[in-house]
Amino acid sequence: MNVHSSKYKCTECGKCFSSNQNLTIHRRSHSGEKPFECSVCSKRFSAAAELARHSRIHSGEKPFKCPTCDKAFSRSGDLTKHMRVHTGDKPYKCSLCGKSLSQLSSLQLHERRVHSNRRPYDCRYCGKRFKSSPELKRHVYTHTGAKAYSCRHCSDCFTQSVQLKIHLLKSHNEGTWFICHICQKKFSRNGDFRAHLLHHEGVKPYVCDERLKSFCTATELKHHQLKHSDYKQFCCGSCGKYFKHKETVVRHFNRCSVKLGYVHIFAKKG
Repeated sequence: MNVHSSKYKCTECGKCFSSNQNLTIHRRSHSGEKPFECSVCSKRFSAAAELARHSRIHSGEKPFKCPTCDKAFSRSGDLTKHMRVHTGDKPYKCSLCGKSLSQLSSLQLHERRVHSNRRPYDCRYCGKRFKSSPELKRHVYTHTGAKAYSCRHCSDCFTQSVQLKIHLLKSHNEGTWFICHICQKKFSRNGDFRAHLLHHEGVKPYVCDERLKSFCTATELKHHQLKHSDYKQFCCGSCGKYFKHKETVVRHFNRCSVKLGYVHIFAKKG
C-alpha cells in the first residue's frame, strides 16, 4: 500500500506523491518540460532545486562541510560519500564474492574488473582492450605522452589524476593522507591504504583455484594468475609485441623506443 495519498497521483505512470508540488515536478519527467534556465550556461532543469545545485558549479560555492576534515562540497550527496572515508561505512556489497564497497560506482567497477571478462573499450593505437573508459584513457597517455592533469598551484603537469593527487599532497599539503596506525606508512588512496592493512592483518580472501594460494587483494591474485595463462594483454606501442606484465612492457618499450628514435615516454625524471 502506498503511504502517500492517491490525491497526488501521476496519471501517466500511477506513482503517488506527498504533495502537489512534487507531483508537478515529476510530471515534467514525462513532458520533458524544463522551465528553469541557468543564467551562465543556459542549461535547463525541471526543478528549481536542480538549478540551485547546478549553479554552484559556476559560483564555486561549497556549503556542505566535512566535520572531520577541512573538505567541503557543493552537493550533500558528495559529502555523504566522502564521510565514508572517515567512518569506513561500505553499504554496497558484491553478490558474487561478498566484498563491500563505499560507493555504488565502485561496486559496479569491481564487478566489471573482477567478475567479468567483458572489455568493451579498445585502444586505437595498439588494439589493447579495457573494462572501463578511465582505464583506456590512462593507457592512451602512454602512447601520446599527454599530461592532461595540471596543478593549479604550480606549472607541473601529470599523465594520471593519481599522480596529480600525490603531488598536491606532497608539495602543497592539499588533500588527506591515509596513515597506517601500525607502521605509519602514508597512502594517497583509500583503496591502497585498506589493501595495505590486510597485509598486517594476514587476511587473504582472494584464492587461486589452480594452486589454492591466497592473496590480500584482487590485483595480486590477477597478477599471479597470469603465471597459469598464456594471455598477454600489454602491447608495445612501438613494435606491437605483447607481454604478460606491465613492468615488462615498460622496460621493453624504453629499449624499443631508443632503437626507433622515439622519446622515453615511460622514463622517470632524474
